[in-house]
Amino acid sequence: MAAPKHTIILLVRNRPGVLTRIASLFRRRLINIESLAVGHCETPGMSRMTIGVDGENVVMDQIIRQIQKLVDVVKVMDVTSETTVQHELAMIMVECPPERRHELVALADIYKSQIVDVGPDAMVIETVGEESKVDSLITLLEPYGIREIVRTGRVAMVRVSAAAEGGQRRLLRAIGA
Repeated sequence: MAAPKHTIILLVRNRPGVLTRIASLFRRRLINIESLAVGHCETPGMSRMTIGVDGENVVMDQIIRQIQKLVDVVKVMDVTSETTVQHELAMIMVECPPERRHELVALADIYKSQIVDVGPDAMVIETVGEESKVDSLITLLEPYGIREIVRTGRVAMVRVSAAAEGGQRRLLRAIGA
């Protein structure tokens, strides 16, 4: 049986080595990080990490407790059981001879994706959405010949309606906002 998928959101101080220390906690438990997205957030000097992992609940609880003890970690939330919005961005470079270009443009339109670059024999399609949407588009593009794929991994936020019930308020209080 496959281990459950977890989505963990962290608020961390922008300091060298924070990501390494967090990743090491997963490595020591032999848990592979499936996706990782890090970027600046609404609070200056802070970054938000969204980590996607497959792991047993007991092990994940232990890792989360260990992450909370790290000096530069301000807040940790396992939002796996929360109502969230989760998206990822992907750019897919696809073989595209001129005579098939209209097919790929139509396919991109169906998925509400954008053509962000076009060359003589290839194009780059950018898509944003749930992981299943990105996977579905990639599957449909495979027969055309995929040259390259870049994916951000999932980013997640607790839904506004759920945040109003306390999730986001707890997060804001934890960072002093």
